[in-house]
Amino acid sequence: MPYALASGGFEAPGVSSFWHPLIGDGAFAITRTMFVAVLSVILIALVMTAVSRRLQLVPGRTQFAVEGVYNIARNQIGVDFIGEARLRPFLPLLVSLFLYILVNNLAGIIPFVQFPTMSRFGYAVGLTAIVFVVYHAVGIRKKGLGGYLAGMMPPGVPILLAPIVYVLELLTYFVTRPLTLSLRLFANMFAGHTLLLVFALGGEYLLLHGGNVVLQGAGIASFLMFILMTFFELLVQFLQAYIFVLLTAYYIADAMAEEH
Repeated sequence: MPYALASGGFEAPGVSSFWHPLIGDGAFAITRTMFVAVLSVILIALVMTAVSRRLQLVPGRTQFAVEGVYNIARNQIGVDFIGEARLRPFLPLLVSLFLYILVNNLAGIIPFVQFPTMSRFGYAVGLTAIVFVVYHAVGIRKKGLGGYLAGMMPPGVPILLAPIVYVLELLTYFVTRPLTLSLRLFANMFAGHTLLLVFALGGEYLLLHGGNVVLQGAGIASFLMFILMTFFELLVQFLQAYIFVLLTAYYIADAMAEEH
């Protein structure tokens, strides 16, 4: 065949593209994802500590970036949803989630790392579990267990529909919210990483094994799409961190609200 591509030599992204053991193998392996997740915590802690100890009236680039993230979490999300009077206990959680998710998402486009931590479902589930516990604990502490559960029933529901509506509300609070919160973050990072892999690996294969000018030209076009999609992925990575924290603030505010 005139096309080397027809030989079936190209290996599409698969399980191995998301499994990077550094030490060991199997369930107890230390993977690159684990290393990036731990490294991100250390990096965030060092940067936040250094900036807080050297605050300047005219901020430098690092302080400006940190203050920008802080203002997004506090003013654009926390104050708008929770309210300034009740925000203080939850502000560390919102800022920490935003920074942690953003840094680990950005790992997907950092050279020599190029793997977003949240494209592994377990990490998204772990963060969602923290949010799940917090907003239910806040609601129970404010209203008591009975009052919190009773408050899930929307006002004005006809008595015949009340049992069905209440079951749906329970599913929303205890199943749908945590499921969609984790799946949204995971699915976007997984899909974005897979898309970048397809363009990068496909472009490389076409350039090296295309066999003719047409396929090699397609390889160049694939690399150009890879660069373009990397910038698009950067936007998605920021938006997913923003949306996760925004929904966290909304759920906390909703748990404290007198009426749903």
